[in-house]
This record gives sequence, structure tokens and C-alpha cells, in this order.
Amino acid sequence: MTVTVSRPPAGVVGRLSTLDRFLPVWILAAMALGLAAGRLIPGFGRALDAVQVAGISLPIAVGLLAMMYPVLAKVRYDRLDTVTRDRRLLVPSLLLNWVLGPALMFTLAWMLLPDLPAYRTGLIIVGLARCIAMVIIWNDLAGGDREAAAVLVALNSVFQVLAFAGLGWFYLVVLPRWLGLDTAALDVSSWAIARSVLVFLGIPLLAGYLSRRLGERAKGRDWYETRFLPKVGPVALYGLLFTIVVLFALQGGQVISHPLDVARIALPLLAYFAIMWAGSFALGEAVGLNYERSTTLAFTAAGNNFELAIAVAIATFGATSGQALAGVVGPLIEVPVLVGLVYVALAARRRFSAASAPIQHR
Repeated sequence: MTVTVSRPPAGVVGRLSTLDRFLPVWILAAMALGLAAGRLIPGFGRALDAVQVAGISLPIAVGLLAMMYPVLAKVRYDRLDTVTRDRRLLVPSLLLNWVLGPALMFTLAWMLLPDLPAYRTGLIIVGLARCIAMVIIWNDLAGGDREAAAVLVALNSVFQVLAFAGLGWFYLVVLPRWLGLDTAALDVSSWAIARSVLVFLGIPLLAGYLSRRLGERAKGRDWYETRFLPKVGPVALYGLLFTIVVLFALQGGQVISHPLDVARIALPLLAYFAIMWAGSFALGEAVGLNYERSTTLAFTAAGNNFELAIAVAIATFGATSGQALAGVVGPLIEVPVLVGLVYVALAARRRFSAASAPIQHR
């Protein structure tokens, strides 16, 4: 008797579109373009930041909405019940996002920035702001479960409104006091958080849901998925690249002006992303989740809502504070790191495919 295992599909990355395959190149180009525009065009940054939505620059808000809508339009909302019944996914996600994630960032911030209290506080705020925006596109690029991502992002949104202020008080005042460490106050209203959630998740979620319901009702599911979605799909990446250009144009000057500080802030962020993503992905596999849901668990646990973190830091400590700089450095590190983790996930997909391949006996 011989045992043969059918080979997994080859070249997962190679089958990506040109836009997806060269995403790191486009992102680096967007970063460079944003830096150049912010430094070389007088008043460009001030013009971008002149109008705000929920405490975020209007151009960034437009980019985030454009980035999220196509992915949420792809979600099959009639399948969401299969996600809500999966406790192997929901329970680990809640623990990772609202217990382990903030605790890990608190630990890394104090271990690696013991002499920089402002940056340390900024990073702790970042750890409390769980991702509801960019994670959707990373998950989609990596072939994660769209329906699961929609559910987990919605859960994060609810918990963010209910728990952010309380967790901020715990990690910045109560826990440091118990440990004999320095404390810091955080003044943020639940309404400010709820407004951010409603704008950056509620609008694209409603638009995506209505697109599918109305599109399928008018033209049928086949037309919607084979004609409509391919047309709007690239808008997500265009929105991502536009957001990066604007973000670097607005904040790149601070980064260039404080290179050593940025390096110090980047170290705990790099450790955080690596530990959260790898640990969450391994946990998903250990509890029996398939590749798609393990990937979704990993990206929703590793990503952070930097838009909220930056807004809270600026509102509480000021636009030129160290806390705000720590929030600004966050997405500048997260974007290239999570793009790299998309490729790590796609490589791991082959192992999942090989493990689940049928075994033939003859």
C-alpha cells in the first residue's frame, strides 16, 4: 500500500492580481509621496487637516470609508449566523482583544519605554483601541473569512464603546498604582468613541449591506458577485493607498523630526504585532479553526484602531504631545508589518491545504 497526498494549489501569491501582488511597492510609494507632499508643498498638511469628521481629518475619513466599503459589500450577510454560533472563534477573539492585547501592550510599553512616560502612555492607549477599520482589508487580502471579520469587528465596536474609558482608567491609573508605578489620567467620553465607531464602521457596513441586498434583489447573486464586486473591489486598495498618502503628509514631519524617538516607539509595536498575530493564528489552529477563520482571528487581534487612539491622545494631551506622536507612529509601523503578515498568512495557507488534502490509498 502506498499513501499519496494531493498537492495544494501552487503559487498562492502568484495568483494575486498585479495590484495585490505588488502591494508593498505601492505602499512604499504612497508613503514616499505623502512625505514629499507634506514637506515640499507649503500648507498642504494644514489644508488636509482643516476639516474633520469624528476628530479625524476629512480626507483620511474618506479614505477609510472607501477602503472598507468594497470589503463589506463582499460579505454574505445571510451566512453571519454560522459565525455567531462558533464559540471557538468568538470566545478567543474577545479574550485576545480585550484581555490579552491591552495587557501585552501595557507590559511591552513599561518594559521597553520605562524612561519615556509620554510615549509609554500613548502606546497603552493604542493597545486599548481595537481595530475596526484597516483590519478588514488585511483579512481580505490574506483570504480570511469575510463574514467572521464582519462579526468580530462589530463585536470590537460594541466593546470599544462600552469598555474603552474603563480600561483606560484601569491601565493608566489603577494597575500602575497597584504596581507602584507612575500613573496618568485619560479623559475620553463614551460618546466620542461611539461617534467614531458609527462613522468609520456604521456607514460602510450599512452601505455594504444595502448594496448586497438591493443588488441581489434587482439583478441576482450571480450578477452581483461576478459583475458588480469585481468593479468596486479595487476601490478598497485605492482607498488604502490614498489614506496612507494623507496620513504621511499630515504626520510624516513629526516622524522625520524625531527619528530616535520613533525607533524607540517602533520596538514595542513590532513585538506586539508579531506576538499577537502569531499567537492568535496558532491559537486558532489549536482550537480547530480552519485557515480562513484562524487568519481572521489573527488579524482582528493584531490590528489596532489608530484613528481612535490618535484622536484620544490629541484630545487629552494635545497635538504636539508625546502621547500623540506614539499614536501617529502606530499606523506607520502597522501598515508595512501587517502587509508582511498578509504574505506570511498566504504562505501558511499552503500548509493548511496540505494538511487537509485527501489521502488516497491504493
